[in-house]
Amino acid sequence: MDAIRATNLTKRYRSGSREITALAAVDLAIAPGERVAVVGPSGSGKTTLLSLLAGLEEPTSGRVWLGGVEVTALDERGRARLRRERIGFVFQSFGLLPWLTAWENVQLALELQGRRGARAEARAWLERVGLGDRLNHRPVELSGGEQQRVAIARAFALRPAVLFADEPTGNLDGAAAADIEGLLEELNAWEGTTVVVVTHNLALAARASRRLRLEAGRLVADEREAVPCGG
Repeated sequence: MDAIRATNLTKRYRSGSREITALAAVDLAIAPGERVAVVGPSGSGKTTLLSLLAGLEEPTSGRVWLGGVEVTALDERGRARLRRERIGFVFQSFGLLPWLTAWENVQLALELQGRRGARAEARAWLERVGLGDRLNHRPVELSGGEQQRVAIARAFALRPAVLFADEPTGNLDGAAAADIEGLLEELNAWEGTTVVVVTHNLALAARASRRLRLEAGRLVADEREAVPCGG
């Protein structure tokens, strides 16, 4: 069974009297455990594709399945439940609660999912991403790379079937971005989580097992071979 499948996925918007096509008739299938980078110029439809696959937006036409469940057949409550149970998110802006420590940010996410032993599990995940000595620091006391590590720990701790990441290295310098690239690769391998990353970062895209290229809302290339990133 595919982790993600989409057929004829199309999204149009109205802007005044004009109709804008953000995504046009995209068909794709992503296998469980794949690490996929979605690339293309600004305005090519990358974030729109991610939003439709995750059920954050409804398509104008077309269908999406996540692990055999048809996302596009669900109402908003059903889509929210599916996201809560099966999907993790990592964003460019980190999305941490500023008044909570790193430990509390991860712990709260686990508690909201009703997980027992949330405090110990949160600590274990932060140690796993290299932040065992930063547990009690709030986001303002962490570097950008450290904040993104907290966000990644929080996402993977929920054991999602699919992780969607939108420009996860967009706010980071070169060294921190490289660290995050390596971390996503390691966790994808360790956990078997399907990872779909929207990115302008060529190094991050090169490390993916597959690259989908969008141009003007259309899927124009699907590269499945791993390409060495030269470093």
